[in-house]
Amino acid sequence: MKTGFIGGGNMAEALIKGAKGKILVSEPREDRRQYLEKTYDVETTLSNMEVANSCDIIILAVKPQNMETVLDEISPAVTEGKTVVSIAAGVTLGYLSSRLKTKRLVRVMPNTPALVREGMTVMSLCECFSDDAVSAIREIFMSVGELVVLPEKYMDAVTALSGSGPAFIALFIEAMTEAGTKLGLDEDIASTLAVQTAIGTAGLLKTGLTPAKLREMVTSPGGTTAAGLSVFREKRLNDIVSAALTSARNRAGELGRRD
Repeated sequence: MKTGFIGGGNMAEALIKGAKGKILVSEPREDRRQYLEKTYDVETTLSNMEVANSCDIIILAVKPQNMETVLDEISPAVTEGKTVVSIAAGVTLGYLSSRLKTKRLVRVMPNTPALVREGMTVMSLCECFSDDAVSAIREIFMSVGELVVLPEKYMDAVTALSGSGPAFIALFIEAMTEAGTKLGLDEDIASTLAVQTAIGTAGLLKTGLTPAKLREMVTSPGGTTAAGLSVFREKRLNDIVSAALTSARNRAGELGRRD
């Protein structure tokens, strides 16, 4: 089974690391093609049609705004036996189905921690797949982190939470670093403290410890953590986070209004 990637950007690269067998990548930039060939021993091409013609699984790793052009280009070559996987935000299964002959369509929302094999991927697909076909796709995405399968109706919320989430968490870490420097710490030290604290906290939560229980463990009555948490409550942090995710969810829906 041959896997093809249309688009050779960062997310495609993360998935290429975990994919097995023969791989063909179409990418317009020559320097990027050379890098992928040398680093991962894959074949590359300028032609999206070459990928569509020669590959069994076609992963569309292009921006949502470029999807219509790409689908128009490759649709003559996408026959019923081919599987098409889209990782573009907002691009629905209905839209893909309206443009392609195959019904073997998968919508996937990975996130950037896949670059270090700590990704969170959510997958939606029709019921027309055999176990073998689903297993091949699962294997690609499970090689770069965790995988959950959900009905497509949840994908806009998923895009907001885990798709955009790394940027939101990075913003919080930036804010902690900046606040640490204002308290007199060197910027490099403040950054190290903030990043490692985030990593360690995530590690604790992955053991099954709930956020509420962890917060309780760290917080002593009348102590420093309690003083800081009171400010977050006064500033209504939960409302800010909810508003941000709702805005991101709504934008994902806007991007998907093609079908």
